[in-house]
Amino acid sequence: MSFRDNLQYLRAQRNFTQERLAMLLGVSRQAISKWESGKAYPEMDKLLMICDLFGCTLDDLVLGDVRAPRSVPDATPGPSDGLGAAGLPEAERGICNGGLASDATSSNTAAKQSAAYGLSSNVSVGQQAVSVALPEDLTGYDAHMNSFAWKVAAGIAAIIAGVAVGVLFDSKGEVSGLLARSEFLTFVCTIIGVIIGLAFLIPAGMAHAEFVRRHPFIEDFYTDDDRSRRAKELAVGVVGGIGLILLGVAVTVYGEETLGIEEGWPVSVMLLCVAAGVFCFIYFGIRYGMMNIDAYNHEAESERKEREREAQGGDLYDKLTGLVCGIIMLIATIVGLWTLFTGGPIDGGGHERWLSGNGLFWLAWPIGGILCGVATCIIQIFRSFHDRDR
Repeated sequence: MSFRDNLQYLRAQRNFTQERLAMLLGVSRQAISKWESGKAYPEMDKLLMICDLFGCTLDDLVLGDVRAPRSVPDATPGPSDGLGAAGLPEAERGICNGGLASDATSSNTAAKQSAAYGLSSNVSVGQQAVSVALPEDLTGYDAHMNSFAWKVAAGIAAIIAGVAVGVLFDSKGEVSGLLARSEFLTFVCTIIGVIIGLAFLIPAGMAHAEFVRRHPFIEDFYTDDDRSRRAKELAVGVVGGIGLILLGVAVTVYGEETLGIEEGWPVSVMLLCVAAGVFCFIYFGIRYGMMNIDAYNHEAESERKEREREAQGGDLYDKLTGLVCGIIMLIATIVGLWTLFTGGPIDGGGHERWLSGNGLFWLAWPIGGILCGVATCIIQIFRSFHDRDR
């Protein structure tokens, strides 16, 4: 049997879909499809992961027949762990051999192995039926996205809070007592807020990009109850955020209308309330949006294709876009310079006005930029159709 036949057989024995196997191996579903159709071949680390997942040897997987392996490990279990001399679980040897468990001991072991891989099994003497259980979060997607949501929300809120603290040092110097020092402290507080915000945002973005690279496909494991709960949390977060912002506005109005303070602490309190409200919007919004697994998979697949294009030095559409935009801007530059130095009439009626005299020569570059944008959009539309057909 060939590698693709062995892979199809092993996947069928475990009742794995291509999507589930892709998630376990950290590849896209399209990669599994290409392996099984013989259009592509996995790298060595993926081959070893497949051997470890299905409990077979590399020789049998690549060159042999997993239904009849060349060498079968000793089936005698150890004294306490249910493993043979080669350290392979009995359930794994049964799958590689294409055999079925025939006694209660091997059935119990198979059930444990199935549970370890997120499977549920209905086992009886002389017969084993393995079925896929409810999907599980095997990649840590939920924990990662919750951390990502918190860091992004905290980063944006920190930037706004830095501005809020800086506003305390108003132009009248009511807080610090010195006008020059007030302006300096306002600048310092704003910069500190930006630095703290970036300290949250940059690592969060890098970690998310790495997670998407390592897990290009996630099987949807959220239930209807999960989605209903997150929808309620989003509603509470939106209402709470709006309430905080309205509270800040009320404080500002009170300080201006009643206390006669137009700057200083009332504006600072308002901005702090805005920071808290924005935190609620972003945090609960990302937590709700993360349940759209289809959107994540689509984004991950798009990024994977983009990385492949970059690794290959770009594709035809990227080169075509650069060529077309370069030609357009070159023509725009020539027209603009020609108009600047030579000029020309733009209307009749006996009155001549010159483009250069009216300072309209610069219009060539904005028009060129607009044409570049239009050309790029058209090329990207053709590119999307091409990617869809692949």
